[in-house]
Amino acid sequence: MGPITVKALDGVDLRVKRGEYISVMGPSGSGKTTLFNMIGGIDRPTRGRVYIDGVDIAKLDAYELAWLRCRKIGYIFQTFNLIPVLTAIENVMLPMIFAGVEREERFRRARELLEMVGLGDRLNHKPAELSGGQQQRVAIARALANNPAIILADEPTGNLDLNTGFAIVQLLYRLKAERGTTIICATHDLKMIDISDRVVFLRDGMIENIEERRGLTLTAEEYFAKEE
Repeated sequence: MGPITVKALDGVDLRVKRGEYISVMGPSGSGKTTLFNMIGGIDRPTRGRVYIDGVDIAKLDAYELAWLRCRKIGYIFQTFNLIPVLTAIENVMLPMIFAGVEREERFRRARELLEMVGLGDRLNHKPAELSGGQQQRVAIARALANNPAIILADEPTGNLDLNTGFAIVQLLYRLKAERGTTIICATHDLKMIDISDRVVFLRDGMIENIEERRGLTLTAEEYFAKEE
């Protein structure tokens, strides 16, 4: 920023196991989004390496990165980011078009995913005809469209009420337990932390500490202190 160098991430060293559920916490500006962009191959690191399945994705070209994002990584956004003119099933089918999946298989898989998230009766509803929780369920189904090994979830319960948020938390946990999906979730939601394997605390672009969930007891006062 002009003469000032801002290190969005500064010496971050993090290893995530296959099938692990990681929650990433930190105040605004701590580097959570940049970390997600590194893992997802959206941004390239100025220094350092990012490995997925033993491949340094920082060295991949644009075509190879697009292939990786399409097939290996699913994104769940806090603001859903559904395409408003498409129905629920069309939104879920869209990533499969880019992956070259045949139309009949796209329809079958999208329908199956929407039924899995409890929206089998909302296939032909557009986002404006769905509640916030239903839109988030469509976003989760879309993230799973190409059977990704990794789900990146950016505040997936941030815009939802308590009960709907709890249902989304349970759904993500089920994906980890039943499919072995690796889930990395940026969150301020204590429900998310409660089902995590590990919690990573970021501050000023650096990992402040990493806690095993089994050994983590976090009072409300301590939680908010870490977020400030």
